[in-house]
Amino acid sequence: MILTEKTVHDSVAFARARSKADEYAGDPGKLSSLLDKASKKAEAKKGPLSEVRDSLMACLRLLRACAQKRYSLPWQSLSLIVAAVVYFVMPVDLIPDFILSLGFADDAALLAWTFRQVRSDLDDFRRWEMAQEAADQSAGSDAAEAS
Repeated sequence: MILTEKTVHDSVAFARARSKADEYAGDPGKLSSLLDKASKKAEAKKGPLSEVRDSLMACLRLLRACAQKRYSLPWQSLSLIVAAVVYFVMPVDLIPDFILSLGFADDAALLAWTFRQVRSDLDDFRRWEMAQEAADQSAGSDAAEAS
């Protein structure tokens, strides 16, 4: 089998992940638990995911902001991102993670495909995130000046 993004996207494993996505997206507690697992896995597997790592971490922050009701996203994009994270966390997917050097190739391919599908939403989130950081810094300096 030749591994392509289409192969992964059309796989039974991704279909399973998509079927679970709405369940996670609709339950902030379950979503938070999923994000904790994904964060730990991403930290442990930095090398194999290097090309998609920045976008993955941004998506995890985006999903946390959505779960905390601080940010909203179109349902279709939210569901697709959650499905990709579910797939990423699943240890047995198209290529099981325990297969050395190949186990994360399908994860990286699916994540890259997902990030292209939601690029504008991800860019919007990054701009929102920068604006939030700027507002927090401004509020912090205003408070320091007041005291």
